[in-house]
Amino acid sequence: MSGEKPGWRAHPDAKVRANLPPVESGRVVGLGAICDLDLRTPDKARSQSFSVSEFVTLEDGRRVILHEDRGFTTALRSTGTSDPGDLREHTTLEHLTRDVLNVVLPDDNEPKEGHPYSWLADLARARGLSVTADDLRGLPYEVTFTDTVRRWLAPA
Repeated sequence: MSGEKPGWRAHPDAKVRANLPPVESGRVVGLGAICDLDLRTPDKARSQSFSVSEFVTLEDGRRVILHEDRGFTTALRSTGTSDPGDLREHTTLEHLTRDVLNVVLPDDNEPKEGHPYSWLADLARARGLSVTADDLRGLPYEVTFTDTVRRWLAPA
């Protein structure tokens, strides 16, 4: 990482949408992440990629996406002695929640803050919302999964 600017960086394969449009103002009451299947990768029995977006929830229930450029892949490794089976047999929403919470953290070895609240507040203000990093620090953080992820996990 020498020579690279410290902080959060988009995954090289991320879908990055620059300049998300402003939204109608509202009071921010929550913060969270949405996990979805990454549709750019085929559904495989031994590995699956996921995309992660972070959002703020407004008092009227609207969710405003702040960024969509994180993601991760989970996979089964062969032990060489037997077939490990289907990835879904070894994956739970609890495992995926831990992965989502890890992927939204700063990429630095020693980040300035545990979660990039300052950066998220900047993104929210760019969308027209009046919120500070301190405001975000005090909010509950929710991880949600799309119906697509829930169907993927469901037994066949």
